[in-house]
Amino acid sequence: MSVTPQHSARVDELVRRLDAAMDDRDDESRCRNVKRVLTEMLSTGQPFLEARYLAPTPDCYARRLLHRDPAGRYTAVVMVWDHRQGTPLHDHAGMWCVECVYQGKIRVTSYSVHGGDPETGVVQFEKEKAVHAGVGEAGALIPPFEYHVLENALDTPAVTIHVYGGEMTYCHTFTPVDGGWKRGYRELSYSA
Repeated sequence: MSVTPQHSARVDELVRRLDAAMDDRDDESRCRNVKRVLTEMLSTGQPFLEARYLAPTPDCYARRLLHRDPAGRYTAVVMVWDHRQGTPLHDHAGMWCVECVYQGKIRVTSYSVHGGDPETGVVQFEKEKAVHAGVGEAGALIPPFEYHVLENALDTPAVTIHVYGGEMTYCHTFTPVDGGWKRGYRELSYSA
């Protein structure tokens, strides 16, 4: 990764601290540790990401790899949300995640699943809560609590850093249909 010397030190510090956060063996402790690291580093509001990570894309939110742990314990991904961009209702394919706002503000709407039909792939969800998160505010998903929608809450781009318990290469999305929500499959890739 090529970053300016000023920014490189902060990204290196983030990676060092995330590596240390992985020392605990259980997902709940790792999430708590990662959330603390992200909150402490991002709540200062001091920018440390290169401009190439911060550019929005026109058709959907941008997803850019910041760091892939060589041991496979986690990945750190930068996401950029332009005005009115967001995700469909989705899961995290059974993987834990911590998300923290780097710039702007996002709206996170959480859902819990309440039954479904494996034959039709239609499930029922109940909206749990919606929160607006600003710079330095973080949330965690630990399966089976892993269903949510993320959206930019402002007219200007928002940027979030997501740390996953591995590399998230796909997820399931859910589209409203008669009788519930239809489950679909989406492969994930990184934006240029």
